[in-house]
Amino acid sequence: MTQPTICPKFEKAISLLSQRWTALVVYQLLHGKQRFSEIQSSIGISGKVLSDRLKELEKQDIVKREVIPVTPVIIEYSLTEKGLSMEPILSSIENWSQAWI
Repeated sequence: MTQPTICPKFEKAISLLSQRWTALVVYQLLHGKQRFSEIQSSIGISGKVLSDRLKELEKQDIVKREVIPVTPVIIEYSLTEKGLSMEPILSSIENWSQAWI
């Protein structure tokens, strides 16, 4: 019997979400626009790692970075339509964790 192959798109999605802190960053941004320090303090992530995750999520068109030109400059992060579409997935994981963890 041959082994079923895993869909490359599914594999890429799991790889992205399983990267440490990534799902938590997306989950936190489901609450709306936030500044870097708000995200950092809410999930307890180091600044370097958060910066890396946000850059990767921005590259994947999941997070939008908005620069507000005031003094001092304000940078806000929010989810794109693609990022917001992850809400049912993360809610399902949250429900599962409440029932089984």
